[in-house]
Amino acid sequence: MTARPANAHQARLLRLLRDGGPNSRAQLGDQVDLSRSKLAVEVDRLLETGLVVADGLAASRGGRRSHNIRLAPALRFLGVDIGATSIDVAVTNAELEVLGHLNHPMDVREGPVAVFEQVLALAAKLKVSGLAEEFDGAGIGVPGPVRFPEGVPVAPPIMPGWDGFPVREALSQELGCPVMVDNDVNLMAMGEQHAGVARSVGDFLCVKIGTGIGCGIVVGGDVYRGTTGSAGDIGHIQVEADGRACACGNKGCLEAYFSGAALARDAEEAAREGRSPELAGLLESAGRLTAVDVSAAAAAGDPVALELIRAGGNRVGQVIAGLVSFFNPGLVVIGGGVTGLGHTLLASVRTQVYRQSLPLATGNLPIVLGELGPTAGVTGAARLISDHLFSPA
Repeated sequence: MTARPANAHQARLLRLLRDGGPNSRAQLGDQVDLSRSKLAVEVDRLLETGLVVADGLAASRGGRRSHNIRLAPALRFLGVDIGATSIDVAVTNAELEVLGHLNHPMDVREGPVAVFEQVLALAAKLKVSGLAEEFDGAGIGVPGPVRFPEGVPVAPPIMPGWDGFPVREALSQELGCPVMVDNDVNLMAMGEQHAGVARSVGDFLCVKIGTGIGCGIVVGGDVYRGTTGSAGDIGHIQVEADGRACACGNKGCLEAYFSGAALARDAEEAAREGRSPELAGLLESAGRLTAVDVSAAAAAGDPVALELIRAGGNRVGQVIAGLVSFFNPGLVVIGGGVTGLGHTLLASVRTQVYRQSLPLATGNLPIVLGELGPTAGVTGAARLISDHLFSPA
């Protein structure tokens, strides 16, 4: 894809077609502040670029029927969501519908070279399957702070070897297309905003609980990244003075008490101490425990597993309660790998937020699980690169 919109009006039209699908000129005219003649000029210019194509006759609204317009069906975006323990790679069309999605276990601590070799191998598989000849752009999510303008991770606590690595530049060369890079939780928020539970919400928080804990902040429909790209790093808010050591070097961080890794550690400790026969059995058979095992034990009614989830949910809820009182969002979305813990976790979070935050902030505040699951990040990644490409050059 070499063409870009020439002005803000064309960019607006491209995003309307991305988010709403094929539309007639008349319906597009209802959504943009342009005269009929100016709209016709801008649509014709977009048709000339090949970014949009005619798509049959629209339904009659009286008078002569107009043609539907849609984004070029050959456009393909690559979405990459790099987590602490796995990689998700997907290809989407211009409307960000996921056409193919692959997942591969991978430890982010193996470093950027090994991780991106795997990303490129998965992208090649999607190409070979016939879903894409080339990629028009790629969005990449990484589990740590990102200096957004340069697409470079900055001192990520759980990503040794990644500090300052030129992710955007390196992958752009390998893929032969424009690349944008962001923190993984920001992309989860963008995915839920585009096709999930936050579709109609302008101001919301998206909390990802996985190996680490982060928060995507959406203000007026746009992700808020902060001055240096570290906004939303709530996993390193202190919840216990002089508490447990955290991977970031501080003590008492939320992430040290409730994340996938912390939950697994506490579950293994309970199993070895004989407090939970259910967890002990799972540990004996697998050799180690994960958040999924805790979820399974809780589903079987194990009181220790249930208490671990409730205690963790209470701590997360305490932090979110402060955020809610400060930010006054219209929605809180909980996502990430630990959401397999389901409604036990959600109930604990809700209890703390509703109890501690101001009634004015919580009176009409939904706190819900994300809808998209493992496709939230890759959808958000495709949204990120499409936002870039559907902006004036």
